[in-house]
Amino acid sequence: MRIPLDYYRILGLPIQATEEQLKQAHRDRTLQLPRREYSATAIEARKQLIDEAYKVLSDPQQRQEYDTHFLSKSYALEVSAADPEAAEVNATVGEEALRSLASESTNDAYTPTIEISDTQFLGALLILLELGEYELVIRLGRPYISSGSDSLEDGRFGDRKTALSDVVSSLALACLELGREQWQQHQYEGAAESLETGNELLMREELFPAVRNEIQAELYKLRPYRILELVALPLNHNQERRQGIQLLKNMLHDRGGIDGTEDDLSGLTIDDFLRFIQQLRGYLTSAEQQEIFEVETRRPSSVGTYLGIYALLARGFAYQQPALIRRAKKMLMHLGTRQDVHLEQAVCALLLGQTEEASRALELSHEYEPLAFIREQSQGAPDLLPGLCLYAERWLKQEVFAHFRDLTQHQTSLKEYFASEHVQAYLEAMPIEAEVFQAQASSRAWASPAAERLAVSGSVPHPAGTVAVSTEAIPSLRQTAVESKVAEPSRSVSVAEQIAQLSPEGRLQPVGTASTNGAVPGDSNALNNGASVPKEGISQRRSQRQRSPHWGRLVLVFLLGILGMSLLGFGAMQVLGWVTGLFSGPRLRGEPLAIELDQPPIEIPDAETVAQQSPTVQEVAAQAINDWLVAKQAALGSNYQIEQLAGALSEPLLTQWRQRAVDAQNNNWYWQYEHAVAIQAVTPEDLNASELSVDAQVVEKANLYEQGTLNPNASYDETLEMRYDLVLEEGEWRVKNMAKRN
Repeated sequence: MRIPLDYYRILGLPIQATEEQLKQAHRDRTLQLPRREYSATAIEARKQLIDEAYKVLSDPQQRQEYDTHFLSKSYALEVSAADPEAAEVNATVGEEALRSLASESTNDAYTPTIEISDTQFLGALLILLELGEYELVIRLGRPYISSGSDSLEDGRFGDRKTALSDVVSSLALACLELGREQWQQHQYEGAAESLETGNELLMREELFPAVRNEIQAELYKLRPYRILELVALPLNHNQERRQGIQLLKNMLHDRGGIDGTEDDLSGLTIDDFLRFIQQLRGYLTSAEQQEIFEVETRRPSSVGTYLGIYALLARGFAYQQPALIRRAKKMLMHLGTRQDVHLEQAVCALLLGQTEEASRALELSHEYEPLAFIREQSQGAPDLLPGLCLYAERWLKQEVFAHFRDLTQHQTSLKEYFASEHVQAYLEAMPIEAEVFQAQASSRAWASPAAERLAVSGSVPHPAGTVAVSTEAIPSLRQTAVESKVAEPSRSVSVAEQIAQLSPEGRLQPVGTASTNGAVPGDSNALNNGASVPKEGISQRRSQRQRSPHWGRLVLVFLLGILGMSLLGFGAMQVLGWVTGLFSGPRLRGEPLAIELDQPPIEIPDAETVAQQSPTVQEVAAQAINDWLVAKQAALGSNYQIEQLAGALSEPLLTQWRQRAVDAQNNNWYWQYEHAVAIQAVTPEDLNASELSVDAQVVEKANLYEQGTLNPNASYDETLEMRYDLVLEEGEWRVKNMAKRN
């Protein structure tokens, strides 16, 4: 057989090599031994080829003949490629020879070949591997593996078992080195494909566990690069981006969370990983960040909690979903026992129409510079609401939205938010909650001398089992994972009631109705005395609010009034340096991580250059259906992650699929699914709707395993025309019903 090699390459020499260089190269190549995975047969075949190359080139006459053929072929091909006219007058190589060369394969046409015996084939693969011809090794060796088209049974390469072992070794090592080469060229998904091919080959053939471990180690190190490359793709590359998000989830699981101490084998320290998350966030949408980081709050993780709060606040305000803001507020309460989060709580309370609670939170905050700005913008007003409104709107739009791919160009305002019928309906229907304002206790804790010392040192006490995150990586990130549960504070006087106190000049007046214990809502002394609004007052206010026929219109009047008061202060926002550090808990500080494996930093497109747009109703529908299919894979898969169904399904489907997953676990059967989804139509095309009907084409490949064995009769690969009914629950789209379309 002929293979694309020449004697000079076998010895690693140029054609101008001297006799002494030939001797030295032959000696060096003979002494160099391949990896221990190779058999003595392959090593001997390699030596035969090296000896043969030296024998030909060390004999002057044989070398001259070889060089003549070698140079004439190379020269003819170079001339024909560079100047077709020169090829016509070339006296050395005629047209017939050129036609013969052109008939060869494209890869081999410009490469000299040599004739080898069958017994030397294994050695030739080894030499090609040493020369870096990884793709050629794969092309030549693939037909001879157990799933290939050519057989080793005839013994022409020697003992079948030994020959198979040597071919597999060459292929696996070629995949490993090709993956590394593609990695260096920033072809991260190509590198992963090459490495995974080698890994799967070794698993199937059950050979060389040490090489497989080496490949797996490379895949773990490659994972951050792949995540960045995949999520940076345009939003319409849904399947690839979902793959990147799943890789990130796997990485978080292996680490034990964002600030976990377990080893994901990527080589990233805690601080490195936090900077990686910072680098990553600009390529993730608000929905994706909520999906990822809200789960992290359950570990618990203070970093994950802040990032989850960020996502909930951003989505809640941008897409007018107060249910998400309410969830963010609850998460903040769990942090309030150890950290000063009153300013953040004030923003949440404002967006939920809880104006008295917002005022009380501001009084308890120790964020001096933000409070100074808020007070300055509230001069002449009976409370701090005008400044808080201005601060909250500007901060959300300029600081929070900047970290979400779908919101960087999104424009919204408090006026538009409160004018939304969905927001008004939610706030009107939101239940009055038990009034347990835990912020007082947390305020006293933070005012203690010990807490002041901790604040100065940048350290926070950590409960057992949690990790101290370096403040160098995230200078002002609050780091305590709070496990204690507290009750949610009550709703304060509604925005509508505040509006009821408007004077003819459009200025807010103090609420004049005192509670039964003599405290005036908003009075700091009343707060210090533990005053609360009596249930009778709450019921009376609720009935008054429900009787108000122009609630939304009054909200607009209220907001226009207080925002108008603060127009002159807009310029001051740009001057104050604290704006960039505001709410710094969720902002990951420091330089973005340059993840590298002895290579320059990765090259990912600037987030600002990626197409920025709010999600369309089709994208929202696709996300909901993909979430369901991912949950289905997890719940009915070998690990039976049944809890994931709750985030994707609504009743009655949730109960049905839970029972199916429980049956699978009890009877020891599971499915392996692969899906691809194409959205065809969504009705209505309105994100403000509470229900959507979606027509989609779903390609579903499913393999059933019973008692660990594949059941080919039950497995299938189908293209389904489906209709999904989606319902909005707690700010999330979930599948309520599904059926095949005729």
